[in-house]
Amino acid sequence: MSNCKIDHSLEDVYLKLKEQKSFLPESLYLSSGRLLTENPNQEVLNELFHLLKKYDLSSKEIRNERNIKLKELTRVEQ
Repeated sequence: MSNCKIDHSLEDVYLKLKEQKSFLPESLYLSSGRLLTENPNQEVLNELFHLLKKYDLSSKEIRNERNIKLKELTRVEQ
């Protein structure tokens, strides 16, 4: 999703998920949280962080696109 060169820590991604909780569909919040308990690799952490980043400020269309990507990401086996 992004070409950001920063590696986001597990803690950073948990915090970002918590920040966006009230904006995310509950099922995506839960599946994202579950993914974080499965020791995801750095690529997955970065992708999840960027899908969550500014989710609350995104248009409905962008949120729908991110929701699809979140569903795909949270179903990937690590």
